[in-house]
Amino acid sequence: MPNDRTPKPGSAPFAQALPDTARLRRHVEFLAAEPRSRLRAPRAMERAEQYVDEQLTSAGWLVERRPFDVRWQLGSTDRHGHRALALKPRLHRRLRGANLIASLPGSGNGPAVVIGAHLDSVSGSPGADDNASGVAVLLETARLLAKAPVPARVVLAVFDMEELGLIGARQAARELCRDDGVRGMICLESVGYFADGPGTQKLPVGFERVFPEASTAVRAGGHRGDFTLVVHRRSSTAAARTWQRAAAAASPSLPALLLRDPRPDGPLGLLIGLAVPPANHLGRSDHAPFWNRGVPALMLTDTANFRNPHYHRSTDAPRTLDYDRLTSVTEATALTAISWPEPQTCPGRRD
Repeated sequence: MPNDRTPKPGSAPFAQALPDTARLRRHVEFLAAEPRSRLRAPRAMERAEQYVDEQLTSAGWLVERRPFDVRWQLGSTDRHGHRALALKPRLHRRLRGANLIASLPGSGNGPAVVIGAHLDSVSGSPGADDNASGVAVLLETARLLAKAPVPARVVLAVFDMEELGLIGARQAARELCRDDGVRGMICLESVGYFADGPGTQKLPVGFERVFPEASTAVRAGGHRGDFTLVVHRRSSTAAARTWQRAAAAASPSLPALLLRDPRPDGPLGLLIGLAVPPANHLGRSDHAPFWNRGVPALMLTDTANFRNPHYHRSTDAPRTLDYDRLTSVTEATALTAISWPEPQTCPGRRD
């Protein structure tokens, strides 16, 4: 059923502040000027972090830098390379990083809708799509929300060390659930690359067997990479449909393909993924730690290496992105965040 609370694009609350395509491009160009990593390119990472802090602060948000220092974390490698594996295990002896968490003054307490994107890139890649595109959408969404009456509490989270195994998001999910709770989460993961030609959209091995409906939809579209994939679970189905409607209203050139992960939220879903490798591709970004704590979450993505030939390469540059569609992604994300359906508190007040 349609969510009557979903505002229409171009009307309140965003009538006075529509997404700015030129600003999105400037964000991506600044962030993707060079690779950025806390371990491999710390100065570039600090430069990017300072930029995000300044942009959010100037838009009226209160930004908190939350350092973390963790030991013996099972994660992954951040070596560059086009091939992406659902599991790239590596044991990290010690990692020190920081997330940026932002809220609007006067937004109060209580469970929030979190919009998150990771700031780091892999070694050797400037990461325009992965993931300057996601951070740019977050920054422009911040500007929209600051200029409109927001009926729901929204928190912005810029994660560190996603490429090392979702390290920053694990910390943020734990802290945010412990503090005031999280009723929903939107993860922006590689959202700026589109390809309209036939045969440009690939599918993971085994995907057609596990997800026949989504596979049929991709085939029916001529395997064109012209859509945003909205990955959700049963708990976030209504939110996924809200985003799909908002995207259609924002632009007819931005279809959204909904893909339901059949696994349950919580630790059981994580364990099931180990036995069903194609499902692990659906948990390759920063929404997964929120799922694991029982939080309804969405991942928005252009499907990364299954579409983008520049994925994790030195050619993942700002010129390769589609900024008109990125603008529509921003509008749909902002609208979904402020009209998140069926509020739920985060059940996982765990340390």
